[in-house]
Amino acid sequence: MAAVSDRPWSGRRLHVLGIGGAGMSAYALAAQALGAQVTGSDQADSPYAQEVRAAGIPVALGHDPANLPAGPDVEVVVSSAIPADNPELAAARERGLPVRSRADLLAQLTALRRTIAVAGAHGKTTTSSMIAHVLLGCGLDPGYLIGGVLRTTGANGAWGTGEWLVVEADESDGSFLDLDVELAVVTNVELDHHARWGSLEELRAAFAAFEARARQVVAWEEPADVALADGGSTFTWRGRTVRLAVPGLHNARNAAAALEAARLAGVDEADAVAAIATFAGAGRRFERLGLTAAGALVVDDYAHHPTEVAATIAAARTLGEPGRVVAVFQPHLYSRTRELAQEFADALATADLAAVLDVYPARERAEDFPGVSGATIADRGPAHVTSTPAFADVLATVAPGLHAGDVVLVMGAGDVYRLGRELVA
Repeated sequence: MAAVSDRPWSGRRLHVLGIGGAGMSAYALAAQALGAQVTGSDQADSPYAQEVRAAGIPVALGHDPANLPAGPDVEVVVSSAIPADNPELAAARERGLPVRSRADLLAQLTALRRTIAVAGAHGKTTTSSMIAHVLLGCGLDPGYLIGGVLRTTGANGAWGTGEWLVVEADESDGSFLDLDVELAVVTNVELDHHARWGSLEELRAAFAAFEARARQVVAWEEPADVALADGGSTFTWRGRTVRLAVPGLHNARNAAAALEAARLAGVDEADAVAAIATFAGAGRRFERLGLTAAGALVVDDYAHHPTEVAATIAAARTLGEPGRVVAVFQPHLYSRTRELAQEFADALATADLAAVLDVYPARERAEDFPGVSGATIADRGPAHVTSTPAFADVLATVAPGLHAGDVVLVMGAGDVYRLGRELVA
């Protein structure tokens, strides 16, 4: 097990493609803490890129072969969002430089610490954030690599000085099977990445293999005596009353799993309960952005699966606001939109009004999915689920009808958070 002072990666040179992403930026900061010389690039600037830059890591904007550092000893680490024809990646291969995946780098990091890895279709970021928050609050100073900003620290990653590392284990590409895991937390198993997994049965087998690799396993379970009110909840865990400041039944489940993981990591039960009561959430997970000019509350959430959309709308209903719940949803990936269109429409129908933006393509191309768009979802819903393809359409048709007391949920895994900030501005 390596402490920060060991700096076991001294002498390594890493160039990270996609360094401005939520996950890659955290890995870059960890590599720097371990002594590596890190550089990187991304297509556009982002808050994560700015954080990396503030730590002294050079970040180039735009992908260009000239961004690659000179020398034969540069390792190129590639985000899963980087296409195969990326010019920097092509140049690295031409130079014969070693190219490593995001998953490979994370596997190397987990080999250095006792690792708590959180896997599942939903709740990974929040549950990981809760575990890190509790361990931090109880003085264990863990490392953590999370796909969203931990509001406790204002960062999405740190290496820490303690013996534990908290990470998200991604099933989307099967890479969670490569991690060195002491304690596995499984929130749920639901088919979300259709391009990778042919069936739910195949996915369940992969999760079983993930659990088998770990020394201990925590499974998401329904906590006892749950009461939801005023944007928070109370429930019972191991005979103790837990008070939670973030809304929704799904967060009570996340918290119960996080508490169990903290207990197995050696945290006193009473201390863990006291620490989680101060958890304020993770970035883009039911994050309150502010009020519109008319007084409607705008909430940003990463929900990008029907189960998550429905849970976020249900959580909004616990806030006690007197107005409507208005959902603005940006589908993520054409394949997911095509396969789950009816489920998305049903989930969005639970809002009082729902506006569906066009699809955020991420790593997919529209021409490979003819006829698939945001309207694919809206056309399957009732009349109050409408197709509003562009941000400008929402600003022109939805925003003027907002009133004080309304809750506006801006949901999706793409760039819809920008629209949320425009609504507040």
